Amino acid sequence: MAKSKSKLVCRECGYETVKWMGKCPSCLTFDSFDEELLIVAKKSSPVLKIVPTSLQNIEENSKKRMIMNLAELDRVLGGGLVKGSMVLVGGDPGIGKSTLLLQVCQTIDQQLSVFYVSGEESLAQIGIRAKRLKIESTSLLLANETNLERVCLHIEINKPSIAIVDSIQTMYSEELTSVPGSANQLRHATLRLMQVAKKIGTAIFLIGHVTKEGSIAGPKILEHMVDTVLYFEGDKSSSFRILRAVKNRFGSTNEIGVFEMADHGLIEVSNPSLRLLSGRNNDSIGSCVMPTLEGTRPIMIEIQALVCATAFGMPRRMATGVDNKRVTMLLAILEKVLGYKIYNCDAYINIAGGIKITETACDLAILAAIASSFTNQPINHKVVIIGETGLTGEVRAVSYINQRINEAERLGFTKAIVPLANELDAKAASSKMTIIPVDNIKKALKMIL
Repeated sequence: MAKSKSKLVCRECGYETVKWMGKCPSCLTFDSFDEELLIVAKKSSPVLKIVPTSLQNIEENSKKRMIMNLAELDRVLGGGLVKGSMVLVGGDPGIGKSTLLLQVCQTIDQQLSVFYVSGEESLAQIGIRAKRLKIESTSLLLANETNLERVCLHIEINKPSIAIVDSIQTMYSEELTSVPGSANQLRHATLRLMQVAKKIGTAIFLIGHVTKEGSIAGPKILEHMVDTVLYFEGDKSSSFRILRAVKNRFGSTNEIGVFEMADHGLIEVSNPSLRLLSGRNNDSIGSCVMPTLEGTRPIMIEIQALVCATAFGMPRRMATGVDNKRVTMLLAILEKVLGYKIYNCDAYINIAGGIKITETACDLAILAAIASSFTNQPINHKVVIIGETGLTGEVRAVSYINQRINEAERLGFTKAIVPLANELDAKAASSKMTIIPVDNIKKALKMIL
């Protein structure tokens, strides 16, 4: 007979131990261990059920994708949804994860069937939301269920083209004694749904909760098990939402899709650069434009800076949408290389529209915005600024300069400040724009201000 054992599992990170500890040695969380029953089955001799197949005989499923008819979502997925794949969608509460996937039920081809399983909302609540979003799909099946075995049975019987599980943290298996949302339950539920998806070819969307740090709740192994991991980002005070792919086995990573939240649901933003610059004041002090790159997609963003005398003993350094530590470093470069006395001034940096920048190509634009605010001189609104800055004040080359210049030209910009190492590529990308190459921040700010 099978015998049972117990173990202690951290509910935050999934660390396992056989004895109780007050503090998890992995994630350093106090009082986070839950006891789980582990059933150990008797060993049996393996049975050969799988026959190896030649690579030439395998049908390439990536060529047979299901189109969502949401261009921004299809872009992030790599051209559509692959049959039998699993997609994990995470994001803050109320950001629009359930709304986006419910809209997919309306936009996809009506010949494809969708099975929507909700463990958080009743059928009446889903119906109210579907009515608000004007969902009238005849191929949509709804269920309010949290039992994992029954959910898998429904999928195997109905064989839908797409299954949506909202959310994976609410699913539980009767085979385990741990509570729903625990590390053991999450691993088991994801593994069981993955087996069903590969067996019958149903593509499954899993909606996942996130922690206060912004990562998907549960052990990190969940992101390794699924095929695609999407993060839905955005500031609740802003209407813009960004869908970002951080893992994709069937397409490129770091692709983004831009949506706007409206009263009747999410609206695709096909031209995010134009939307992000629509409210910009021309020739305003402390403002400049920089073409950033999200995956393979150039987006024009506005960088704003405000420098003013501090009223406290220690000046404030605040940044929204960009790394605060890097902003502090750039302020130190301005003080050391150009002699700007910013040590007694508050400095506030903001990326308009709720966009977050992680690339270093925005260094020169941030420096220009700070210098413009400090000297009280405006920057020409037809100029874009591109470049990475070193600690000694040099301007270094950036990647994909041709895509950035083409996007700037398309939106009507006439002049570009670029690194000297990118001069030839920038001039080859556009014959209409005036390309000004610089090799240090002194020359750059002299050309800008």
